[in-house]
Order: sequence, then structure tokens, then C-alpha cells
Amino acid sequence: MKDLMIKLLRTDAGFAPLALRLPIGITFMAHGAQKLFGWFGGYGLEGTGQWMASIGLTPGYLMALMAGSSEFFGGLLLIIGLLIRPTSAVLAFTMLMAIVTVHLDNGLFMSNNGYEFGLALLAATVSLAISGAGKLSIDSMIARRRTEL
Repeated sequence: MKDLMIKLLRTDAGFAPLALRLPIGITFMAHGAQKLFGWFGGYGLEGTGQWMASIGLTPGYLMALMAGSSEFFGGLLLIIGLLIRPTSAVLAFTMLMAIVTVHLDNGLFMSNNGYEFGLALLAATVSLAISGAGKLSIDSMIARRRTEL
């Protein structure tokens, strides 16, 4: 179990992941807050759930809760650098679902509600899943302490 935890948290990456974690984490938190709480012009769980049901993602309320929670709490974990690999995998899956179910038919560009923004977030989360959290992270601190034991 100790080896698995160290593999999950350990990272040889320097400070570069921090440059991804902070803006991507803030972006995910904001989008999750729109879905969960109706902040920043969002529709909250009820409205987002109704919209998700209307595009075939049912039950809509549960789908909105799952998407909003993965984005909000996943973004928070990215910012603090905790459990970056599993969090990034969940966020990458969330972006893949958003691209396929909402944006793909609209083409690449955001001006047509396309998938370019989702693709950029997908790329960032896949990169973090591979690299890990980097030096300035809780993951790195825990991995160092666990290796010393």
C-alpha cells in the first residue's frame, strides 16, 4: 500500500506543473461553481440538471451534481496540489464527455460553441495526470515524508 501511495503522489517534475495547476484549477472551480451554486452567471444544480436532461444526460440533476462536483472540487485539489493524478484523470474524463456530448458537432472554435476550450482543458489535465503535481504541492510533500519512513 505504501508503494502504491508513493507512486501515486511522487513526481519528478519541477515547478512547471504549478503553471498548469493554478489557472486550470481556478477555471475548473469557476465552472463547477456555476453548475453547483449558480455563481458567475451559472444556472445552479436545478437549471444545469434540466439542461443536461434536455441533451440526453439523465438523470440530469445527478449528472449536473457529478460534473459540477468534479469541476469544483477537482479544481480546488489542483490548486492545492493534492491527489493530482486521480483528480486529473477524473477531470480529463469530464472534459472528454463535455466535448463529445456538447461541443463536437459545433466544430473546433469557441465562437460556434466548439470544442477548443474543452480540448485545451483536456490536454492540461492529461499532462498533469502524467507529470504529477510538481515540487510545490501537497502530493510532493507527502511523497517525500512517506519515502523517509
